[in-house]
Amino acid sequence: MNNQFTNSLIISTYNWPEALELCLLSVLRQKVMPDEIIIADDGSEEATKNVIHKYKFDFPITLHHIWHPDEGFQLAKIRNKAIVAASGNYIIQIDGDLILNPYFIRDHLSHAEQNHFVTGSRVLLRESATKIILDKKKIKMGWLIPGSKNFLNGLRSKILRVYFSKKYKMSGKNRYYVKGCNMAFWKNDLIAINGYNECFTGWGKEDSDIAIRLMNAGIRKKFIKMGGIVYHLYHEEASRNREENNIRLMEDTIKNNVIFCEKGLSQYL
Repeated sequence: MNNQFTNSLIISTYNWPEALELCLLSVLRQKVMPDEIIIADDGSEEATKNVIHKYKFDFPITLHHIWHPDEGFQLAKIRNKAIVAASGNYIIQIDGDLILNPYFIRDHLSHAEQNHFVTGSRVLLRESATKIILDKKKIKMGWLIPGSKNFLNGLRSKILRVYFSKKYKMSGKNRYYVKGCNMAFWKNDLIAINGYNECFTGWGKEDSDIAIRLMNAGIRKKFIKMGGIVYHLYHEEASRNREENNIRLMEDTIKNNVIFCEKGLSQYL
């Protein structure tokens, strides 16, 4: 594992403090801690701030809270603000409704490679399992969880992790496949493409767009499979009322080989 760089863990959240608490508890169990944590808060109410304050002093590292007013789904904007605030050379990005395997940070750092960004997968927890986990504040997960989908994503194997890293979901319709809830980038690469495109509002495709622009800039994708494991708590889907517009924006990025977005993180530098 390369220890010659610093890293920042960015956790995006919105008005689900119970899930964020479990996420933070799972960060505390990491075998390798990030160098700092930044909560990218898309306008949550006071309860989220209270959870962050409750755990802030339990961490041996700095925990920052970046917040802006609730003006609808503005994930691209709050992530840009968090990226600018990050002191690490390397950004590991997750959502606050995830429980992390204890080796999550370690696995991601072992995959860090110049001129590459990383995307991963997740274990989807069903509603029944999520209710039990939230009620019991359970963060210790086995590889086979009753009430989980795609449980094979919970298997961890160094040999398979290395084998899949530059082979899995790399071509055809999967070329642009990413999961924004489990990604990692070099900060300088994000600055070069101006981060997330804030024209993407509402749910969907802001993560695909940033991956496409990175690839347009010559940054290659890696996939972390059989490692970097996260468990996604069940919740109702966000409104898809902006999805068609966001798909058009993403298709324009592909068609015109866009690298740099105009409405990006440079607003906050």
